[in-house]
Amino acid sequence: MAGLELLFTCVSDRINSPHDAVVCFVHWEMISSGFLCLGTGDEPRATDKKSELLPPDWSSNKDVYTLRYQEKKPSADQKLLLKGVTVDSTLIFNLMNLNTHQLSDLTVNVLDHVDIDHLHTFDSVFKDVDSLSRKVKSQLLTSQTRPTHRGRSQREDHQEEEEQMRRRQRGGEGEDPLGVPIRHPHPGTHPHWPHPRVPPLAGGGSDLNPFGSRSGGGMIMDPMRSGFRGPGFDPTRGIPDVLPPGAVPPGARFDPFGPIGRGGPDPDHLPPPGFDDMFM
Repeated sequence: MAGLELLFTCVSDRINSPHDAVVCFVHWEMISSGFLCLGTGDEPRATDKKSELLPPDWSSNKDVYTLRYQEKKPSADQKLLLKGVTVDSTLIFNLMNLNTHQLSDLTVNVLDHVDIDHLHTFDSVFKDVDSLSRKVKSQLLTSQTRPTHRGRSQREDHQEEEEQMRRRQRGGEGEDPLGVPIRHPHPGTHPHWPHPRVPPLAGGGSDLNPFGSRSGGGMIMDPMRSGFRGPGFDPTRGIPDVLPPGAVPPGARFDPFGPIGRGGPDPDHLPPPGFDDMFM
């Protein structure tokens, strides 16, 4: 973390609390991200000057830290307003883009990242700096507040960050199996959609057609497919003494009245022990 030790050494005489140390760290992240500090307060001042250092009065108000920043590039005019509000042992940061009024925030438990017993020793004052740095970059310095790359627009940066977020959500292991595929049909053509009768869109086909002529199987308890060999049944041919030919339209759902051409089970098959004992 080049530059953090030099910055901390320059302002160590003004660091009197763990909150001061956290503000110093966040300021260093702002400078490392391509911004320069203009000064303190909500409004511009005549004494404003772009600098990598913290202003002399940066820690005068321990309740609310207020700092203003501007992009380092001479042609850039993006300005940010950083506020850190002290609430017990936490610091609540708000960063506003003064050009777009976009707002980001970050809550830091200062005791998780600052050793209060070594407040003026750089080698020992900060704890878990990698975690704190990731929080600042991912939650505070969002796409709306991050400096634009040379030759790129904020919109392109925002699109790139959205794509990176999608890759992180997928875990970096190919396409999301639960995601809807993105289709880009060419002008004058239509996207390829599978036929509704072809899997995987053929769900429920067995219920719509109990005889299974469409999606490879009929009802679970189809009496015509009980595992016995025999000719298929066509309800349109009619059932002698029951229905005349053509009574069932082709493709209509038809539940037969009973097994066709097969005898029913023997009612005396495997009777329970003593079934004929009248005293049971």
